[in-house]
Amino acid sequence: MGKRSVAAPSAAVAGLALVAAVTVASTASPAGAASCPASTTCPTTVTNPGGLTTTVPDGPVSVGSGVPSGQISGQLGPIAVSDQRAALTATWAATVSATAFTTGGGTPAETVPNTAVLYWSGPATATTGTGTFVPGQADAAAAQSLDETRTALSKTSGSGVNTAEWNPTVVVNVPAQAVAGLYTGTVNHSVA
Repeated sequence: MGKRSVAAPSAAVAGLALVAAVTVASTASPAGAASCPASTTCPTTVTNPGGLTTTVPDGPVSVGSGVPSGQISGQLGPIAVSDQRAALTATWAATVSATAFTTGGGTPAETVPNTAVLYWSGPATATTGTGTFVPGQADAAAAQSLDETRTALSKTSGSGVNTAEWNPTVVVNVPAQAVAGLYTGTVNHSVA
């Protein structure tokens, strides 16, 4: 599992800065070759070692800085799914979730809960292969909190090898009681 942090530069005296670690996990495995006894005729299986994977930019990534009761917004950079399974039905769903963002000792005044961390994928910025690629959140109006796992992007039809890339935006609603500091959190991406 790769990790990516989202980071923000130090903020002014009363401000906050956010840094996120972006992580990725691929939960699907490539097709395996059939195994059978030597005395049996085995079916031919085409195996592609690439499988289904997700990549994220190197981190940490700065989301930006702001003040209590304000809003911080920034893009994470390109997130990509590569489907090298060469499947007849090549569908998948990339999901996203996040931890809380904390600074200092992580007291309530030093924590931005993940209910205040919103995400919108926007449409795919690049794709290859056949099929339909569907954004989890098409625009800012559709942003969803990351207190639970959300769909970031999915491929709902098509076959064969394919790829997709998108550049999601994270929006943080800073609590009124938040203290100044450099806040860090993790945004997790996976695909299956």
